[in-house]
Amino acid sequence: MAVFVYKARDEMGKQIKGVMEAKNREALASKLGSIGYFVTDITEQKSGIKLGFGDRFVKVKNEDLILFNVQLANMIGAGLSLLTSLRTLTKQVENRKFREIIQDVYRGIEAGGTFSDALAKHPRVFNKLTIHMVHAGEVSGTLDTVLNRLAIFAEHQADLEEKIKGAMVYPIILVIVGFSVIMFLSIFLIPMFVDVFLKAGVKLPMPTQIVFIFSQIVRKFWYVIIAGFIGVWVTLKWYFATPAGTLMFDKYLLKVPVVGVLARKIAIARFARTLATLTASGVPILESLEIVEKVVGNEIIARVIRRVREGVTEGSKIAEPLRISEEFPPDTIQMIAVGEESGSLDTMLTKIADFYDTNVSYSVKKLTTLIEPVFLILVGSAVGFLLASVFLPMFDMMKVVK
Repeated sequence: MAVFVYKARDEMGKQIKGVMEAKNREALASKLGSIGYFVTDITEQKSGIKLGFGDRFVKVKNEDLILFNVQLANMIGAGLSLLTSLRTLTKQVENRKFREIIQDVYRGIEAGGTFSDALAKHPRVFNKLTIHMVHAGEVSGTLDTVLNRLAIFAEHQADLEEKIKGAMVYPIILVIVGFSVIMFLSIFLIPMFVDVFLKAGVKLPMPTQIVFIFSQIVRKFWYVIIAGFIGVWVTLKWYFATPAGTLMFDKYLLKVPVVGVLARKIAIARFARTLATLTASGVPILESLEIVEKVVGNEIIARVIRRVREGVTEGSKIAEPLRISEEFPPDTIQMIAVGEESGSLDTMLTKIADFYDTNVSYSVKKLTTLIEPVFLILVGSAVGFLLASVFLPMFDMMKVVK
């Protein structure tokens, strides 16, 4: 399908301009003629999104998607057509890259495609969760409700991520500052004192010798050390991106004290929230479980969900495979079982997600409370060792002077 810019006149003689997809010019002219337009000009436009060099590095943020879903839901709920709503939004969206994507979605629908198919052309912006929910909303005629649910879901996910990131800011700053101080003292300050001590004929104690040797190695082979760190980082990142590496990382992550408990709670919250949003929007349970498996964020939990999907295919209920896996808490499994029996699974899953979101907040605070003193002790010990490597020979030098 090619993209064409057309000019035409309607039955009243008013000039019309627009962009539409079609197989060729003849097909477009025929389509426009069937709706009462007299075509005056058709020009082919290069397909795809035209962006400036700087726009290619602009990211579509969660806030952009949330606002888009809310505004589109309100317009459709107010009785506006989907095309009119999208055309209005293209004039309001500030993010140029996102604006061009919405225009491309508009052209796809105008050419006869569905909304979900038009969104699927941009998988980096609209994930499978969004596409399947929009498709269910189109089929059931509840697109505005589905878009509102998507906005609420995205808000919950963004809030959870911000809490985790916010809790880690102070420990990360502490590590960076501590590391910088340690490197400055060991590379620049300690060698100056060592030079003075050696000229004074003072024998260097073991701590000073260790720090001095370390500083000499770093100063002479800093490029090798940096290259080594980068090589190790790239290798580990590549390995953990493979199926075997991801499985190993997620397996041991769940076993780490405190951190593993937090990772499990985050995965369960994401599982419950995503499945509740999908089932409430009318997405079939098997498709919902398939999507949840891909977005849950932990391979161990994802494998459990895969077994759940296989069990549901064979006629089993969701709660039973979860109970057998022993990866989900008993209270969560019990609530899911009650939801299945009462026909209110989405409601129960939402309650589970709300509970774990709150629980995650407390767990993050607890983790931060534990991490801060540990980092302080480690950084303090390192700085203390460096100071000892300076003061010990200094005391010996004072004895020599006396």
